[in-house]
Amino acid sequence: MIRRHKLECMKKELTKAEEQIMQAIWKVEKGFAKDILAELDDPKPAYNTVLTVIRVLVQKGFVKFKTYGKSNEYYPTISKETYSLQRVQALKKRFFNNSNAQFLSFFMKENKLDLNDLNDMLLELNEDDND
Repeated sequence: MIRRHKLECMKKELTKAEEQIMQAIWKVEKGFAKDILAELDDPKPAYNTVLTVIRVLVQKGFVKFKTYGKSNEYYPTISKETYSLQRVQALKKRFFNNSNAQFLSFFMKENKLDLNDLNDMLLELNEDDND
């Protein structure tokens, strides 16, 4: 059931406003609307705007909540890492023919990276694998 839910979320894209709220929810991990609002950068949206966007995120399946009296405590149903990976994979598929080589080549050119930078990245990846 959880796996199916994550797959359903992965098919959906967040709007800029939804992503901004999700970033705050991922930071607080679990929190009430006021906690989420506090994590947002200035200028902060109105409290009711935050509630409206959270409601949309609940409908899309990215957020769930527990009710305590008249207050809801919100929490993400998908991790930031999982969502980020899904977005990168979609970008790679849409713009780079699902090719890792094309994607990496573009990334390196646009960020003016050279083979030394790539070697440093590979060393970091190897260190991560050994941890």
